[in-house]
Amino acid sequence: MFKELLGMYHKAGSRRKYEGNMNLLVMSIAVIMSIYQIWEVTLGAFTPIRHMSIHLTFILVLTFLIYSFTKGRGTKMPGVVDIICIVAVLFAGIYFNLNMERIVTRNPMVDPLSTLDMLAGSIFVVASFEAARRTLGGPITYVAAAFIMYMAFGHLVPGGLWHRQMSFMDQIDQMSFTFNGIWGSPMAVASTFVFLFVLFGSFLSKSGCGDFFFDIANAVAGGTTGGGAKVAVVSSGLFGMISGSPTANAVTTGAFTIPMNKKLGYTPVFAAAIEAVAATGGSIMPPIMGSSAFLMAEVAGIPYVKICIAAAIPAVLYYVSLLAMVHFEALKSDLKPMDRDMIPPVWKVLKNGWQYSIPIVVLVWSLLSGHSPSMTAIYGIVTVIIISWFKKSSRMYLKDIAEALGDGAKSSIQVTTACAAAGMVVAGIMSTGLGGKITSVILGLTQGMLLPTLIMVAIICLILGMGMPVAAAYVLTAMLAVPAMLQLGVSLMAAHLFVVYFSIISAITPPVAVAAYACAGIADCDPSVTGWQASKLGLAAFLVPFMFVYNETLLFEGTFFDIGLSIILGSLGVIALAAGVQGHAFNKLNLIQRLAAFAGGLLLIDSGYITDIAGIAMIAGVLITSGGFKQKKNISNMAA
Repeated sequence: MFKELLGMYHKAGSRRKYEGNMNLLVMSIAVIMSIYQIWEVTLGAFTPIRHMSIHLTFILVLTFLIYSFTKGRGTKMPGVVDIICIVAVLFAGIYFNLNMERIVTRNPMVDPLSTLDMLAGSIFVVASFEAARRTLGGPITYVAAAFIMYMAFGHLVPGGLWHRQMSFMDQIDQMSFTFNGIWGSPMAVASTFVFLFVLFGSFLSKSGCGDFFFDIANAVAGGTTGGGAKVAVVSSGLFGMISGSPTANAVTTGAFTIPMNKKLGYTPVFAAAIEAVAATGGSIMPPIMGSSAFLMAEVAGIPYVKICIAAAIPAVLYYVSLLAMVHFEALKSDLKPMDRDMIPPVWKVLKNGWQYSIPIVVLVWSLLSGHSPSMTAIYGIVTVIIISWFKKSSRMYLKDIAEALGDGAKSSIQVTTACAAAGMVVAGIMSTGLGGKITSVILGLTQGMLLPTLIMVAIICLILGMGMPVAAAYVLTAMLAVPAMLQLGVSLMAAHLFVVYFSIISAITPPVAVAAYACAGIADCDPSVTGWQASKLGLAAFLVPFMFVYNETLLFEGTFFDIGLSIILGSLGVIALAAGVQGHAFNKLNLIQRLAAFAGGLLLIDSGYITDIAGIAMIAGVLITSGGFKQKKNISNMAA
């Protein structure tokens, strides 16, 4: 019986699909929440905790209305447990706001909490914990529970992990009444930047921008070798600029690209895997890099626009490596371009959808002009509404605007519940001094050497990312592992981007490759095999973070000449790595040529002149011995 209950609790709840009055109720709450968020950014002046408590109350109410307790139970209408949770959350939210002046002026961990303080704080902790489980499944709640248990019982742990005993009141105080718990950096980001950019994406999707991205990718890449798969790569990269979620990106663009590539001759596994890797890369593509980049701005204290600039070249290298993988696979399997009748002319696509580029331009202009990310998102939303009226078919009327407002609020549920759970993890780290202890452990295991430390941090990110959302995986790893990287001389920007990068690509890393599994469902193929294929296709991309740690000119640090040279050598390196993995460049490669191509690509990771010359020499040797210089047609085709 207990095992059965544990198995049920491990799974996330089902998402209810309402009709009639219940759908109207849920949509009304979601629309009101979005309107409140816009008002708070533009006209409001609430204290951070007041705003975050209102935001979280809205999200928790929507969660208990939309997500059932577990799959197969209460999937049609809210049950007694859901109603109790909603009433409790409303009590906690109202109590916090009625007592906000006292809450923000008290001395945390010094002034005692009242009984009602304890009750309201406990409700937020338990409700956030349960909401994270319903929306994201068991793993993230297990991690949060482990840190809560460490807060409670860490004083019983012998050795270096011991910490002073904390009372139950201190634990609730830390998690619910300070900026080191639920109301910490993750929630601050989720309730401002992330929510508004998710809302922007909802408006852009409602206006028909997704079709434009697919059409432009089709027009540009469809006629090249491996055109169908390249369309998946380009369209996912474009859509990822506004999506920021690997799984959402994969499902949205994969619905078109996966069936198309199956028809063109790609195996279902390859079609699903290439879409998964391409969709995951969208989360590192500026100007919208998903919740982890906004969190990085908050945690690292680096302006978001600087993060976008620094992330641009690594994002390009990611997609260069993926396009190379696709191209070599197409040559190896003799896969042809798409039929001409399937490819729209570029001029026609631009004529019909040029206006969709305006919101992206507005975003970039606003960020570069120094506006806050929140106001940038607002400008983007207003721009989308305006440009929707350029064409009769895309006009957004009040009904469409209301649907976009509601869909945006509902789409932000998972990232907010993940950030609430991450806040509990932060509380466990900050209140016990665990971060410094883990840093000592990491440096002790790696003997203070940079490469082993980077590998260990990457493995930690990938493991945490298998069971946790990107935002939570980033926060946890940043708190525990980034200090070790900083002590070894890695810059603040490079260290945090390294963690962001690996937290994101955990979505294609088995055994829990969520983006690959989502694509496998569309392709109707084995999820496990798809996950391993995705890892293979993304292997060259896995090395990009090591490249910018060892060569920070890839983060736009240095002279224009040095940056330009690094881009060229970095692109050459990831293409060589792709050739080594695929066993094919412009012709089939034998084992020695594959190893030489792979080694040449690895040598270009280091920014030293000797390693660069050696890497170029090895790659040139592979081209000469495989007849690559004779394949001008293929070279020009790949560039296309």
